[in-house]
Amino acid sequence: MPFDIARARAAYPALAEGHVHFDGAGGTQTAAPVIAAVAETMGTALGNRSGGNLPGRRSVELVSAARTAVADLLGAVPEGVVLGPSATALTYTLARALGATWRPGDEVVVSRLDHDANVRPWIQAAEAAGATVRWAEFDEHTGELPAGQYADLVNERTRLVAVTAGSNAIGTIPDVAAIAKSAHAAGALVCVDGVHSVPHGPTDLTALGADFLVTSAYKWSGPHLAAVAADPACWQHLHPAKLRPSADTVPDRFEYGTPSFPLLAGVAVTVDHLAGLDPTATGTRRERLRTSLSAVRTYEEGLLDRLLDGLAAVSGVTVLGSPGRRCPTVSFRLAGRSPADTQAALGAAGVCLSAGDYYAYEYFQTLGLRDSGGAVRVSLYHYNTVAEVDRLLNELAALTAGR
Repeated sequence: MPFDIARARAAYPALAEGHVHFDGAGGTQTAAPVIAAVAETMGTALGNRSGGNLPGRRSVELVSAARTAVADLLGAVPEGVVLGPSATALTYTLARALGATWRPGDEVVVSRLDHDANVRPWIQAAEAAGATVRWAEFDEHTGELPAGQYADLVNERTRLVAVTAGSNAIGTIPDVAAIAKSAHAAGALVCVDGVHSVPHGPTDLTALGADFLVTSAYKWSGPHLAAVAADPACWQHLHPAKLRPSADTVPDRFEYGTPSFPLLAGVAVTVDHLAGLDPTATGTRRERLRTSLSAVRTYEEGLLDRLLDGLAAVSGVTVLGSPGRRCPTVSFRLAGRSPADTQAALGAAGVCLSAGDYYAYEYFQTLGLRDSGGAVRVSLYHYNTVAEVDRLLNELAALTAGR
């Protein structure tokens, strides 16, 4: 059955303000059940995790429920889910822990297509260890990240390959499974940035070949928390810097301080919300997630096709890249206007999107566009509509006519 967009939109109170939200890659609006769960939990007696009293037991249960929900979303196991404040913070934690095992002569491979959060932590960890950094390059015309190059980039000295599952700049979906196969053949670990890919379709850590998979809940209708999922065995040999009395078990030893229990309640409810986007979905939560997010992917692909066709028809618009497989995300520049000016003009018309490099530093540096303001990004989400896409296209046409 067709994706019920009216039903989907009804779950997001912020949409009632009337703005068009085209910045899913920067953060989505929050679903009503999530807001309610966070508020309810904040009004409930909680304590530090403990089995000795009811508030403490509630906190234990909230952490466990969040781990289980993220595991269902990613095809992982709860015991391998590390929770934290952001994808950047967690990647730094992971990079420091892995980097402590590296030695001079070791190598890491990063990609110029990635968000800097899956680049800089690895470069800095490599520098601290005396390891060598090697670069995977994207095709400057198409925006593709050729998987074949990894056969030459990885070798017996490679310790880690870091790669995105979905470009937050232009949406490219690389062949992560093929890249991971090359890395594993050389004995290297693979860290996959799933922050932009996870909201837009079913995700399976094992199918991707990811040893570590990063995601952020606020990119899929939830609160500002993030997670890294891995086989628990991948965490066992890593020992991050930590406070002496804090837990030394996996995954707890990678989580610093007391977590936000209300936000963790929101994470679990967000995953339930995603699993129910297709009301016909049945089975376990994992199975319902697969059904619902497949429906989301099909719906968003239709919006993306309309957007790309429409942008091609607007005079003065230059779209960056043309990847064959992409998340519903497009960057463009409008002739005669800086990206910031274009963003401001569209914002004045109630159309909200991003301008700049969106932390895709290496991508825009490679294209020589950072100094001139980067680009304007349209990042679709399942609560967007055909009418909203047309509204954007009409506003762009009007800007072009008036420049």
